Amino acid sequence: MTHASTLAPSSVSRPGIRGRVTHPLVTALGLFAVARIAGLAVLAATAWAAGHGPLTLLGRSWDSRWYLGIAAHGYVRTLHIRPGTVFSDLAFFPLYPALVRAVTALTPLSGGAAGLVVSWTAAAVAAAGIHALALRLHGRAVATALVLLWGLLPHSVVLSLAYTEPVLTAFAAWSLYAVLTGRWVWAGALAALAGLARPNGIAAAAAVLAAASYEIVRCVRARRKVTHRLWTGAALAPLGWLGYVLWVGHRQGDLLGGYFAVQRRWGSRFDLGAGSLRFVRHLALGSDRMVFPVALLLVAAAVLLFALLLADRAPLPLLVYSGVLLLVALGGSGFFASKPRFLLPAFPLLLPLARALVRTARARPWHAAVVTAALAGLSFGYGAYLVVLAGTPL
Repeated sequence: MTHASTLAPSSVSRPGIRGRVTHPLVTALGLFAVARIAGLAVLAATAWAAGHGPLTLLGRSWDSRWYLGIAAHGYVRTLHIRPGTVFSDLAFFPLYPALVRAVTALTPLSGGAAGLVVSWTAAAVAAAGIHALALRLHGRAVATALVLLWGLLPHSVVLSLAYTEPVLTAFAAWSLYAVLTGRWVWAGALAALAGLARPNGIAAAAAVLAAASYEIVRCVRARRKVTHRLWTGAALAPLGWLGYVLWVGHRQGDLLGGYFAVQRRWGSRFDLGAGSLRFVRHLALGSDRMVFPVALLLVAAAVLLFALLLADRAPLPLLVYSGVLLLVALGGSGFFASKPRFLLPAFPLLLPLARALVRTARARPWHAAVVTAALAGLSFGYGAYLVVLAGTPL
């Protein structure tokens, strides 16, 4: 299911992790910025019309308040909602609040503003990583289309909030790029940081470990020495995620199960999709909120896109990364409306769409323009609805 050439440096000159900024990257980042700024403008207009302050909504919505509390005071907050339901801030991974705290310490910005700076910067870094990866695999046009599509997803408004998805995607995208170019220590270190960003950041470590295992098998079969960099990268990859899970477990008095007990008290658990199926049944019987049917539709689309990614014989690291993100989203119960957000870092799922959009643009430019405009309208309108009007946790 993979191509060996994607697990080692290419003989073709490509921009490296510290390579110079090229014109195609500037174009892609420019389009991404225009998409997100336009989305922010629609959100701001909607917020003002509803009597809300847009910056408050962007910087202090739902989970943002938990992260800002951790940044300001550490892990100290617990809310007893009802018997068996206890919300503890230990459910939130530490990298994002640590970055917010660093920004507030170095600048005069408040917590909410610092959170937006971190998220917006991370979104740009993530877009650059997505572009670099797609450029290596499919060329300039597909790379630009992929970045644009990622910025126009229905839930791409999350990239403009003080949320963790941009941070996870930034480290994961560059980790995957490092794998494809044979930079194993970089790949492992970046995957470890991705694992410190979010619970589903383990997907980056899984991708590195899968690619490293494949490369080790190739070396053994060819009777070549496995380099220390490969072993080091593989060892580093899971340390971020595993370190935080064990730290919470130690703090809770249950080293291996403490973190998962915290998640269960939030109503989140991995039950192989049983909770998701129950919620789908509930939706089939009727729901009074648009958020839930749309979430179901987007999750179903993600499954279809993963099948297309498999059919396209995408590189192994991309398949494993996307597959683990999809498995976590499908297999976890609780907060069904948040599942599309959990899949926002799964940008490789958009590769088949990006390639199709490029083919359409070359054959029928106006058709591609209409499709892009429709996606933009959906993204901007639905994003404003989610943040300002829906009243449903993101």
